[in-house]
Amino acid sequence: MLVTCASAKGGVGKTTSAVHIAALLAQNDRTILIDGDPNHSALKWAKRGELPFQVVDLMAASRHTRNYEHIVFDTPARPKQDDLEALVEGCDLLIIPTTPDILSIDATLETVDMLNALKCDRYRILLTIIPPSRKTGEQAREALADLPLFERSIRQYAAYEKAALAGVIVNQVKDRNARIAWRDFEALGKELLP
Repeated sequence: MLVTCASAKGGVGKTTSAVHIAALLAQNDRTILIDGDPNHSALKWAKRGELPFQVVDLMAASRHTRNYEHIVFDTPARPKQDDLEALVEGCDLLIIPTTPDILSIDATLETVDMLNALKCDRYRILLTIIPPSRKTGEQAREALADLPLFERSIRQYAAYEKAALAGVIVNQVKDRNARIAWRDFEALGKELLP
């Protein structure tokens, strides 16, 4: 399976989602994450510690992607229409992470309009960085109710920042919410690979 994480807005948990989705897939099959973001956030994350999958730069991807059952692609933020067209053509599932704020939702809706123009139906929206107040997440879910949306949302925890700093997956850091944060992704995994 080739999974692409793309977003029309930065700061929505795209790389965090890509890293943890790759970790989920790597539990059962060989998985590689391709870092196509100019910030190289996933590569930097991997260099600070040890992840259970390989992370490579987009420019080196063709050499490294052989013999993997799953490829996760972390894209640059704000893809243009032609970039989005290429991403759609090249993946099995396009995941669009979005936070519950109106600016992110507006950007997500613009991306969905472009995907609809491309007649793409292989995408799902992932609500991320949901604050402790359930009301915010519920309002965002209502605003996106008519769109393909993952049932599981990813809640906001400081444990993710600790994981990125240590170069590991969230369940490997010492934080009282680390296991809860990982359970959000485990639940998401059941939707990815039922």
